[in-house]
Amino acid sequence: MADMNSDLPTVTVRLWRADAVVLFDWLMSTDLNTVPITHPAQKQALTDLLSRFEYDTAPDITGVTADEIAAAQHAVAKDMGW
Repeated sequence: MADMNSDLPTVTVRLWRADAVVLFDWLMSTDLNTVPITHPAQKQALTDLLSRFEYDTAPDITGVTADEIAAAQHAVAKDMGW
């Protein structure tokens, strides 16, 4: 992961908390070696995203309970429409 104190360009992404919980839970429970990629940078970007969740949102996202994860999954999936 790029050092967040460096001079590299960055972007800010605002997520609905439920989306962040679902993504964090998925990233934590997924073997990234099995995720289909077409370039190694894609795997690294997912790893960087997980690190940002751990660094930027702890403990709000990293400390969620199983019940909070289930509630977030329900909230995110309920209006999918596909």
